[in-house]
Amino acid sequence: MKTDINRLLDYLDELFPSAKCELFYSKDYELVIAVMLSAQTTDKSVNLVTPILFKKYPSLDALNNAPLEDIEETIKQIGLYKNKAKNLKGIVKDLIGRFNYRVPSDKEELITLPGVGNKTAGVIRAEIFQIPDLPVDTHILRIAKRLNLAKKDDEPIDVERKLKKIIPEERWIKSHHQLIHFGRYFCTARSPQCQNCKISDMCINYRK
Repeated sequence: MKTDINRLLDYLDELFPSAKCELFYSKDYELVIAVMLSAQTTDKSVNLVTPILFKKYPSLDALNNAPLEDIEETIKQIGLYKNKAKNLKGIVKDLIGRFNYRVPSDKEELITLPGVGNKTAGVIRAEIFQIPDLPVDTHILRIAKRLNLAKKDDEPIDVERKLKKIIPEERWIKSHHQLIHFGRYFCTARSPQCQNCKISDMCINYRK
């Protein structure tokens, strides 16, 4: 297993040496909102609406005072926009009222925000505060199972625990971004580039 994980990490360094978060944001709270909006949709879709949203409402107070219907109209291109608009308003209200306009770094506090679960909290902690974490999204979930680093029926939290055991903590943030890029641009869900992959021998799907 150690040999396999080292091969994977070396290959990720080769393919995506500078992988990073692709969501657009300029303020901490904007990232919280963007990550929440990205649930069950693509970063690309979120990046189409957030620049408009944050230009229209350039502060927490402006977002707090914005009518829910206006928020819905602005983000309606993305999936589940009505529920996400409600979560957005709830996040803004909590950041203002409970956290004095600051994004908390504590995971237990973060997951009390509407629409923020373990994965979203992990992304926020790693991206804003550089706290080592390795949140698992659909891309990482797929990669881990294809490369036999997790079982077929493992949930994201199970995969997160397993990856954290075999990947050095100082690489968690970097590996998180690299694995997402690997799943998004190389080992894709429908048309993976198996013929060009240097670690295809590790892949359950390829062996089949």
